[in-house]
Amino acid sequence: MTIASTNIAVLGAGSWGTALAAVLARNGVATTLWGRDPEAIAQIAATRRNARYLPELELPAPLHVSADLGATVRDAQVVLVVTPSHAFAALLDQAAPYFRADAGLAWATKGFDPASGRFLHEIAAERLPDAAAAIVTGPSFAREVAQGLPTAVTVHSSTPIFAQLVADLLHSTHFRAYTGSDMIGAELGGAMKNVLAVATGVADGMKLGLNARAGMITRGLNEMLRLGAAIGARPETLMGLAGLGDLVLTCTGDLSRNRRLGLALGRGVPLREAVAEIGQVVESVETVDTIMRLANRHCLDLPIAHGVQRVLHEEITPAEGLRQLLARERKPEYPS
Repeated sequence: MTIASTNIAVLGAGSWGTALAAVLARNGVATTLWGRDPEAIAQIAATRRNARYLPELELPAPLHVSADLGATVRDAQVVLVVTPSHAFAALLDQAAPYFRADAGLAWATKGFDPASGRFLHEIAAERLPDAAAAIVTGPSFAREVAQGLPTAVTVHSSTPIFAQLVADLLHSTHFRAYTGSDMIGAELGGAMKNVLAVATGVADGMKLGLNARAGMITRGLNEMLRLGAAIGARPETLMGLAGLGDLVLTCTGDLSRNRRLGLALGRGVPLREAVAEIGQVVESVETVDTIMRLANRHCLDLPIAHGVQRVLHEEITPAEGLRQLLARERKPEYPS
């Protein structure tokens, strides 16, 4: 299979799905962007813009759009799912009957399956056991990708040839795509950084300064590495684009929904009001419970993640969470 002969279906016409579909179409890949709302898809087809999510992006002329899931998937050798994590399993259930025998599945979705707490690669293996699978992840805001600004991502798969194919489809002078084989690490990094971004946003919302921000990111990375070691992730994955890269972007960039949630909470905005103001899915609200279940299963103390969980469950205020972090017993940065 070559780039020139590959048809790719991008399932999910939100901001990230639209941006990735545009990248692929600009690269000369035969691409169809699918969305579940026929009216919205018809408007995108007529105006060549996604008015709700990326109104500033004029879609490349070769990019096709469709609201017909069956037809879109049947024609594709690669299916790239770009939906919120809570919709991932249900969409695979709908799409699986239409998959070609030679089709591969990739996703640019970050988070866990909220119903089961499992990684998305486990859900994919269950629904499509014979399909090669890959995750596309890394520090990437959809708006900047749509603008053609330089971006680097990584594609991880247990099937190296499929990781390379997906990376080749995406790669361009402004969109660098690396490859790897650590799906657990890649998925953990992409999920956990959202939780840590809430904590950093809270600190910034409380105007605690740049020193506090740097400390929160660094100690958050430590929690990610310790959890990763317990579940079999490679440390180099979490120190790369899928972990540290995505963590820094999400904790410091105001385009991050999770950071904006933390900023609002730090300013004293109630949780429901803060989520409503953002107006899109905020992955950390569901992700933090799965992170803490994993931590408890492996007897790990993750104070930042635990504090975020208690704040998002409205058990404590952000100020109380901060006081508890600062009151913790001193210890070596890296205990032997």
